Amino acid sequence: MKEYTITVFSENDIGLLNEVTIVFSRRKINIESLTVSESEVKGVSRYTIVAFMDEMKVENVVRQIEKIIGVFKAFFFEADEIVHQEVALFKIANSPDLNGNLEALMRSQNAKILTVHPDFLVIEKVGYKADNQELFNELEQFGVLQFARSGRVAVSCQQKEFTSYLKELSN
Repeated sequence: MKEYTITVFSENDIGLLNEVTIVFSRRKINIESLTVSESEVKGVSRYTIVAFMDEMKVENVVRQIEKIIGVFKAFFFEADEIVHQEVALFKIANSPDLNGNLEALMRSQNAKILTVHPDFLVIEKVGYKADNQELFNELEQFGVLQFARSGRVAVSCQQKEFTSYLKELSN
């Protein structure tokens, strides 16, 4: 089993996200990460889905997703075919004990402090899942009060962009 990133372009309609995720649940495939946002084309949503499966299964999943009314196109990629990142937010207790230890850690991890409150700090890290987890492990010594990580956002390394596919469909 490999990790695949599936990108789906669809209309921005109520219920489409549910229909796409049902394709995974019917096949007993766990979605590791799911991010939905507006794409570079106005009115078109972009779903970025990460899941572990074999190549035959991912091909079948993509074909099934493309059959859904409202879906324009779906693609699947392996890790070396995309550029991707995640955002992580860490809320830690603010105390005088932090001193320079936290600052050194922030610099080494390329993270930044978003909010300083008398009771807590909020730290942001953009990176790969493993890098964000590594920072979490390092911050545990300071007392992590909350931790949130976004789903993967990704763009493909392909030359042909989605707008080209839309133009082909309209011809």
